[in-house]
Amino acid sequence: MLKLYEHPLSAYVMKVKMALYAKGLDFEVSVPEGLSLGKTAGEFVEANPRAEVPTLIDGDFQVFDSTIILEYLEDKWPEPKLLPDSPAERARVRMIEDLMDTQYEPNNWGTMEVTRFRRASGALAERLVAFGHANIVRHQAWLDRQLEGRLWFNGVRFGWGDIAVAPYLYRSAGYGYLPRPGSRLEDWFERVNLEPPVAQVTGQLKQTIAALPDLGALLDAGQIKRQYRDHRLEWMIAGGGLSVVKEGIEKDNIRFSRGVP
Repeated sequence: MLKLYEHPLSAYVMKVKMALYAKGLDFEVSVPEGLSLGKTAGEFVEANPRAEVPTLIDGDFQVFDSTIILEYLEDKWPEPKLLPDSPAERARVRMIEDLMDTQYEPNNWGTMEVTRFRRASGALAERLVAFGHANIVRHQAWLDRQLEGRLWFNGVRFGWGDIAVAPYLYRSAGYGYLPRPGSRLEDWFERVNLEPPVAQVTGQLKQTIAALPDLGALLDAGQIKRQYRDHRLEWMIAGGGLSVVKEGIEKDNIRFSRGVP
């Protein structure tokens, strides 16, 4: 059976789970021990030198990075097909995926840093939350334009393009950042949440969020180190939170990518 190393709050993991469910594949999940402190070891790190989720184990083969995992699933189990038919359409949904992974995601992550982990307070907190919200509104307007003449981001049927967007929109909705009323994106969001692979994964996320402890307290107690890397670090600095990064380094409650051991 396939084994997926995960963290249930990760939108990158959600994307892979949706693809696995859409393919009808059986898999088991495991949260790597020590992940919250960046102190993982064993099979997980052997499979993924970046020590990040998601990581997929298929027998004696290991694959990491959510996009590469989706490509592996599509190559090994081509039916049901998740990618569109034409090269141009395939490139289009991959570009949507890249934007969601690198430009949209850090706004959800940064909002959680402020609201759940309480990285900032007062005017700085308001500034960072407003920065994330404004970016999400802008990206959602772009997404709405991508749906012109289409029912799905994938084209004529639910697939890769929709799986690439759904986790991030769902996380934004949790902050009240819903698509504009009457928009194509709002219509799509209502429909995509009824798709079984999406409903199954978002249902799992809903249970996880309902059971979350006081994350700010765990951070202060040194039980969590949040990963700051590339687009997330850029987001925090661009939003005016350089002091957050400096404080996190001083308190040793942020971490960066491990790289190859």
